[in-house]
Amino acid sequence: MSLAQLHYTSAPPGPDGSGFRFTAVSPGVPPTLLREAEQLIGYEPPRDLPARPDAEQLKGFPKAFSCSELTDGGRLLSRSVYTGADYSGRWGNFHAHALHLPPGVRLPDGALPITAWESPRWADATPPDGRPEPVDRFEPSGLLRRDGLVAFARSRADRLAAFFADLRALSEETDTRQIVVVEHDSADVAQWIALACTVLPREKAHRLTFTTYTRRPQQARQQIVGALPSSEPVGHDHRFRVHDCTARAGAEPVADTWAEVCARVWAAGRPELFRDGSGDLGPLAVAALVDGIELRPDGRAAAARWATDHALTLPEEKLTALVAALAGGSGADTRGQNTRYSPTGTPLDDEPAALAALAARLDGQVPTAVSAPLSARVLASAVLDRGPVPTLGAGSLTPALRAELARDLAPALLQSIADPTEPAAGRPLALLRVADLLDVDCTQALPEFAGRIARDLVSGRVTDRAGDESPDDSRTGGDLSCPPALLDAVHGHPALRTALFAALNALAAANPPGVAGRLAGSGLPVSLAPGFPHLRMCVQADAVRRSAGDQLRRFHDVLRTAGVSPHAEPAVLHTAFHLVWPDGLPTGEEASLLLNELGSDAHRLAGTRDLLVAAALAAPADDPAVPALAADLLRCFTTELRAGHRAPLLLLEYAGLLDTDQDVEGWVEHVRNLRDGAAEPAPEPVTQRVYDAVARRLLAVAAPASESYAPPRPTAPESELYALARSGDQGLLAAYERVARGDRVGDRLRTVPSYVAVCFGDWSTYPQTHPAWEATRTALLAKVLRPVVRGLPAEDQSAVEEVLRRTGRGRLDAYRAWNRPGALGRLAGRLTGRGRRDERQATWYGDVEPPGEGGSG
Repeated sequence: MSLAQLHYTSAPPGPDGSGFRFTAVSPGVPPTLLREAEQLIGYEPPRDLPARPDAEQLKGFPKAFSCSELTDGGRLLSRSVYTGADYSGRWGNFHAHALHLPPGVRLPDGALPITAWESPRWADATPPDGRPEPVDRFEPSGLLRRDGLVAFARSRADRLAAFFADLRALSEETDTRQIVVVEHDSADVAQWIALACTVLPREKAHRLTFTTYTRRPQQARQQIVGALPSSEPVGHDHRFRVHDCTARAGAEPVADTWAEVCARVWAAGRPELFRDGSGDLGPLAVAALVDGIELRPDGRAAAARWATDHALTLPEEKLTALVAALAGGSGADTRGQNTRYSPTGTPLDDEPAALAALAARLDGQVPTAVSAPLSARVLASAVLDRGPVPTLGAGSLTPALRAELARDLAPALLQSIADPTEPAAGRPLALLRVADLLDVDCTQALPEFAGRIARDLVSGRVTDRAGDESPDDSRTGGDLSCPPALLDAVHGHPALRTALFAALNALAAANPPGVAGRLAGSGLPVSLAPGFPHLRMCVQADAVRRSAGDQLRRFHDVLRTAGVSPHAEPAVLHTAFHLVWPDGLPTGEEASLLLNELGSDAHRLAGTRDLLVAAALAAPADDPAVPALAADLLRCFTTELRAGHRAPLLLLEYAGLLDTDQDVEGWVEHVRNLRDGAAEPAPEPVTQRVYDAVARRLLAVAAPASESYAPPRPTAPESELYALARSGDQGLLAAYERVARGDRVGDRLRTVPSYVAVCFGDWSTYPQTHPAWEATRTALLAKVLRPVVRGLPAEDQSAVEEVLRRTGRGRLDAYRAWNRPGALGRLAGRLTGRGRRDERQATWYGDVEPPGEGGSG
């Protein structure tokens, strides 16, 4: 295929006119192409060169060799040279020779456009017959030969990486700014372009547009624009990246790893390493290291990462050379690099991480002699430089290397494992695997190390969920899933397992709910080791809590998971107690069963005695089992109870005696004496219970837990009611009024006329004894008794009056006066009961003398 050619210069008048015009054009070239090409092939001589150069001076003028993109998708390859004066003697003439490459068409033999630089095929004048000679090939000039380009690259070694970094951004269109290269000679610009085309993938090199010279870079359309120092400056223009090779090179390191590797390959004189044409960083870095080229750490990391993915497909000879380079090289020339970057400029993992990954990939897949040097380097880096710790097998090192590493790394290993600033289940745990691999004895460090892991587990600082780390040790933190590395260590390291379980067992005994909240469902293999009962209970507590049954059944289920009898190790009672009742206490019945089933000695040794006492003292006042529990506690722990516990327990026991109609005397005074003589104020549920028991006994009604068909209780001795009235005790009087207003009293008043008479007598007696009693009794007469009496049928009214008639003088008259409607009745009610206590008849306690005439008794 013959490529269309164009010649353009200032020519004498002819059929197409005079001045600058196309002087020779291949047949078939459309006018639109000529018009577009005319905008691309112009030439302006540098301002600082002679205005009227002689023939020798003309040779020093720059050549504008360009490859430009056309609107039809093709390319225009052109060479414009300054020729001095034109046919008329006017200075400023130039000759342009151009070649049209239609879309998809390349130079003969697939040659890159830059290889046509200064080829003998380019003409400096129009063909004499006006017909371009067909071009079947372009012989490259000697300037772009390998040795010349290597020499040029080495002369610009400090500028290569920055140029290649901008080239990559431009070719990948992450940055569309044009690159301007300033050199004293356009031939040097051509060499920059040749370097660029060598490192780029082949297809991108074919599509790269460029010009080796222009006086006005801001008007150029190409991606790479050559300029002289005298060309118009564009450093202020944000559309350009300027590489001025006539000025001092920048001192800042280049972050782009690909650009840095390309620069080192060129500086090493090994351009053949670019021959595969892929432009990928990984294989290029691998080839450079295998070839003996020293790379920066980020370049070595890139090679290691690529080799990790392709290790099993690399030839053994190449892999061996690569591993030797990675294991032996230092990568010390960082040029100020602290962060490693990918070809796209994003940060990468550093070299130790990449080497560790490669070592782990090669472990067991290649002969130990091949991988051992890299494994040794990675292990040394992990211990001495805080690098990542790989998981390597026992066969990853030769015996000689293992012994050497053990000798050199043992002190640092032990120190790092014991480092309290590190999360124990993280780096120190990984280093423990290294110690095992190197046969370094860590026995002395294990107890303290295991204790740190245990504390971290319980505190929530060890987690297998990303970002789920909490220092809170509460149960609300949720179940913890142990990291696989820790579980592997527990399974594979018996000494660590024993030390860890012992530490966790101690923490579990001290804080069962907190430990259970973290370790329940954690997967810790507690079945691998005998003993550690507290840990066993905590790990399995969640499953037991979800099981069917009441709390006592769960308690015994938890106790069974301990694998030891509570009589042999009483402390498990304490753990089980707190696991079943983490936020509360057992009921009175549950506490009584726990005490009676297990015995006082077990609770005494387990330290759960005070928990049983607390259950008794905190139980609600309507818990019927509490008085019996209090009696058992007083019996079982006679000499051991605190003074602050003894009096409340005695009150609870006494409440039980009152509610069961035991033959006791001095109820009110006994309760008050116990209460007031206590070392500490009794809990409110305790006082409420005993106050209510006194009130029920005084009112002759049964306790709430009694059967509804229980026989009527005997009436209280008059001395007890008098003791209450005289005491004015607010707590006892409030309980008395509360019980009197209750359903049991109300039901009995409505159904038992004799009880109405009893209550009338009680609430009418001892007026003015104490203001508090006065307020209580008058309130009960008005608010409790009167509504009931008003609703009694006639026969019940008669029965009440008959009972009152039999009790003594004046009782019936007082009742009738109190029950009389209107103001007189209310007045009688207020006056009822006035009299002297020593005049009362003994036939019925609470007899009152009716008011005499004039209101005096």
